[in-house]
Amino acid sequence: MTNQILLACIYLVVFIFLQRALTTWIRKLAAMKQVSVARTSLVTRFISYLMFFVTLSLMAISLGLGYQDVSLFVSSAFAVMGVALVAQWSILSNLTAGVLIFFVFPYRIGERIRVVDKDEDISGVIIEIALFHVLIQRANGDTITYPNNLMLQKAVLKLAAQPSISETNKTLDKE
Repeated sequence: MTNQILLACIYLVVFIFLQRALTTWIRKLAAMKQVSVARTSLVTRFISYLMFFVTLSLMAISLGLGYQDVSLFVSSAFAVMGVALVAQWSILSNLTAGVLIFFVFPYRIGERIRVVDKDEDISGVIIEIALFHVLIQRANGDTITYPNNLMLQKAVLKLAAQPSISETNKTLDKE
């Protein structure tokens, strides 16, 4: 029994260490990519909850609940989540895409982009990248809410910055 409690404590210490290290790494990455604090907090919380769930399962097994009992609970929890999200599969895919965009999306807030879409002109300046969507402001002031999963599925072009009115006037004066 002492070994089981010791192993559970080791799992807890490893969880705390990994959580702090991962949080520090995510914050550094967010600062480097100029990501908002709110988005960084959401991604950190999401990953921390997932790690806590895994740690709790390992602790339960080490304390003697039995692998079959814990695996039954974990599979039941995933089944309930799966049934709940089947009707809203886009929520799960947007959440996953939001985490992927946090780590690998090459565009930042303030950059001009165009999403290649044959039905609609989706171009403008990125004003926010949230966990479920990207907000794009068009030149006329309209704001587009574009789902993260579509942002990963479609080609995205980085556009050159629009010249300001003063730069345009200088160019016209030279001619």
